[in-house]
Amino acid sequence: MKWQHAIKDYQLFLKIERGLSKNTIESYSRDLEKLALFLDTNEIKVSPTNIDASVVKQFVYEIAKSINPRSQARIISGLRSFFDYMVFEDYRKTNPTDLIETPKTGRKLPDTLSEAQINQLILAVDLSHPQGERNRTILETMYSCGLRVGELITLKISDLFFEEGFIRVLGKGNKQRYIPVHNTAKKYITIYMNQIRNHIKPKKGFEDTLFLNRRGSGLSRQMVFMIIKDLAIKIDLKKKISPHTLRHSFATHLLKRGADLRSIQQMLGHQSITTTEVYVHVDKTYLQEVLEKYHPRK
Repeated sequence: MKWQHAIKDYQLFLKIERGLSKNTIESYSRDLEKLALFLDTNEIKVSPTNIDASVVKQFVYEIAKSINPRSQARIISGLRSFFDYMVFEDYRKTNPTDLIETPKTGRKLPDTLSEAQINQLILAVDLSHPQGERNRTILETMYSCGLRVGELITLKISDLFFEEGFIRVLGKGNKQRYIPVHNTAKKYITIYMNQIRNHIKPKKGFEDTLFLNRRGSGLSRQMVFMIIKDLAIKIDLKKKISPHTLRHSFATHLLKRGADLRSIQQMLGHQSITTTEVYVHVDKTYLQEVLEKYHPRK
C-alpha cells in the first residue's frame, strides 16, 4: 500500500466514520504527508503497512529540531490516530507509535479580553463602511454566543430561533447544539439582516448563509481573523488576539459572573468537562468566591 493511497482512505474514514471537519482532516493529512516526505527525502523504502517504531522515532526526532513540544505532541497524536486506523482495518497488527513518548507540554491557558476591551473592540468598528454593520454583528454574535469561527461562518438564517431565544450551531464532528442568544446579539443580527444583507444577492448555495461578503458568498476564516486583527490594531491592543479570543472571553466572563461549569460546557459544545475547567484556572478569583460562599466556616 502506497502512502498517498493510505492517506486518501484515512481521509474518507475521518469524514464518514468520525464526522470530522474539513480543517481537522487537512491537519491530520499534513502530518502524514510530512512523514511521507521525510521517508522519500531520506530514501527510506517503507509502506504504511510495514513501517516500524524505529523509523517513526527517526521522523519524530527530526521534526523535534524545528518545532515546539506542543506541535510535536500534536503530530505524534495524529500519527497515532492514523496507525490506530490501520490496525482497525487489519492492515497492520500493531501501532508503531505505541512506545513513542509524547513530550509534556503543560496546559496552555487561553488568552482573554476584559469586558471593557470587548466593548472597545466592538465600538471601534467603522459603521460608515459598507461592511461595518456586518462586522459589528459578527463580533457581537461570537462574543454573545461563544462561537468558534467555523461555526460563525456556517451559521444559517434557518438556524435562528429568536422567538425561542436560541440559535442552532453545527459544531465539531457535525454535532448540533442550541445556544441561548443574548438580546444585544439578536438586535444586531436583525438590523444586519433587514438593512444590509437583504441588499446583497446571495450566490448559488449561499441563499441561507447568514454572513455574506460583498460578492454574495460566505465569509472565509481568514476574513474573520483579519477583521479582528485590524480592530485590535485600531484600538492599540497590546496582545495578539484571534476569533477564539472572543470565545474564551465569553466563557471566562460567564464564569466570573457566577455561571456554573456544566452550563458553560453545554454552550461551548465541549465533549468533556475537563476542557471547560481550564477557565477556572484563567479566573482564579472564582475559586476564592466559591470558597467564601460555600465553606461552612463563615
